[in-house]
Amino acid sequence: MPPEVAGGGLLAPVGTLRPGPADSEALRERLRLTVISLGCALSMAPALALGILSVLSIGLGPLTAGLLLALGVVPATAALTAAHRRVSGALLGEQLTATYTDTSGVTTLARPLHWLRDPARWRDFAFLWFSATGGFVLSTIPVALVAAPITHLVGLLIDPSWVWLLLLGISGPGLYVWWLITPALVRARARAERGILGGSRVARLERRVERVTESRSEALDHSAAEIRRIERDLHDGAQARIAAVGMTVGLAEKLVEDDPAAAVELLREARATTVSALEDLRSVVRGIHPPVLADRGLAGAVEALAMTLPLPVTVALRLDGRLPDPVESAAYFAVAEVLANTIKHAEATFANIAGSHDGATLRLVVRDDGRGGADATGTGLTGIARRLAAFDGTLRLDSPAGGPTTVTIEIPCPS
Repeated sequence: MPPEVAGGGLLAPVGTLRPGPADSEALRERLRLTVISLGCALSMAPALALGILSVLSIGLGPLTAGLLLALGVVPATAALTAAHRRVSGALLGEQLTATYTDTSGVTTLARPLHWLRDPARWRDFAFLWFSATGGFVLSTIPVALVAAPITHLVGLLIDPSWVWLLLLGISGPGLYVWWLITPALVRARARAERGILGGSRVARLERRVERVTESRSEALDHSAAEIRRIERDLHDGAQARIAAVGMTVGLAEKLVEDDPAAAVELLREARATTVSALEDLRSVVRGIHPPVLADRGLAGAVEALAMTLPLPVTVALRLDGRLPDPVESAAYFAVAEVLANTIKHAEATFANIAGSHDGATLRLVVRDDGRGGADATGTGLTGIARRLAAFDGTLRLDSPAGGPTTVTIEIPCPS
């Protein structure tokens, strides 16, 4: 997922499809997915209405009435499909974007003719009928399974009779079915909508090429900026100190016979300057690739980083072996930047870093108990996202007002 996608709260990605233990967290997850299913089921009404109006506008196309109808129906359809792209993309942990033909330079009355030749508009049209038929069924099942027992129970409380008791007994097992199939049904609809609204394979490849080109350009800009920074640090720091050492040693050579004490003092000064120059060089090296990262790997480097921070940070990284140096470096600096933002802005009392590598993807999650409200478009997080984009990595931010804040970093990295 690109960095702009932030799945959190109601629209967090769908969890595991395996039936887990019936704990409170699993119950909240299924209730959340049921609420989403209810919203998607209710969207059947506008989808059906827009589908019928779309057929009418196509049938009346040559007439003025058809053109005017299309001017209202097509933008309304685009708004509805945009909402479903956002929901389905968030549930899948992806970003679904429209690939409409640009009609900004086309006159208003001529736009319907361009819309007829736009494959993306026809995919929107197909979605309307999917939402009114198969999509409606997929979304109604979880709602019906959980609503029926509740309705029958309320009926039994109002009118204690064998009829309501029988209906409750019949619908009661449906709650177990609801528990089992709700995540699968929600994900099935999200995947179906991705297939319809996600664009054609050619369009996806074109967007992929655009992202690769953009990330390559940003990586080159970042590399050029890093080179300038290193040159500046060397010129202002180590280079100036080393030049001063040379001048001091030269002056000591001239005084060594006439004033040995002064020469010794100058040599002491030169030695102190040399130590300072060495520290400057180490600082520059740390900015490029921290020695602890090279020596101990990503897990050890993050643990060492956490020990230097002014707030308690727990680290739980499960990494088997070393990852490629560029990936470890990008992940380390991303975590460091997130923690720096936490310290500066979050007013947190503790933070947690968890991560694992499943053989294909490195996943890091940084959480804090701060005040929340973090902005994904801020300079720090935008810089992280750009650095990760060079590796096809993604950043997701979940930071509701009042906290907590969770930043998820994923970098494709086969073993």
